[in-house]
Amino acid sequence: MTLAPTLTTERLILRMPKLSDFEHWAAFFASERSVHERGMQPRDAAWRTWAAEVALWPLRGYGPFGIDDRQTGAYVGEVGIYEPDGYPEPELGWFVVPGVEGKGYAAEAAGAVMNWARATFGWDRLINIIDPENDRSIALGLRLGGVIDPDLAGVDPGDVVIRHDLRGRA
Repeated sequence: MTLAPTLTTERLILRMPKLSDFEHWAAFFASERSVHERGMQPRDAAWRTWAAEVALWPLRGYGPFGIDDRQTGAYVGEVGIYEPDGYPEPELGWFVVPGVEGKGYAAEAAGAVMNWARATFGWDRLINIIDPENDRSIALGLRLGGVIDPDLAGVDPGDVVIRHDLRGRA
């Protein structure tokens, strides 16, 4: 059974998700903040989605990482590679809890995941699939060095697809 490796950055620890992470995930998807992610979800639907994404680790060898602050040990969010059935290819995605938005944690963790994906799988690229109204995620995808590629398929009509070239990474 494949479990997530532990990755570290200057400020973060990326690790296998644990059950207590779900409380943050459920709170996120119960809030208006999730409107451009998958939309608000009742707790039972959020559980099914979260559990299916965590199950990507033994099924595909990649999935979401829980992110903790190295200094405090506090949970700050999730970043990972998502590819449920029906996705056009592996997608790099993220979210952070409200109290830490704007601190660069998602970018730091996403960079570590891109390096890990390149070193582990030898992939040349990852994509982001983003709701066109999610300006903050689009800006982050571009800040990470991605390029909007209108020729790549998303999941829903109108999705913004950002392509990340991993060939220059570890």
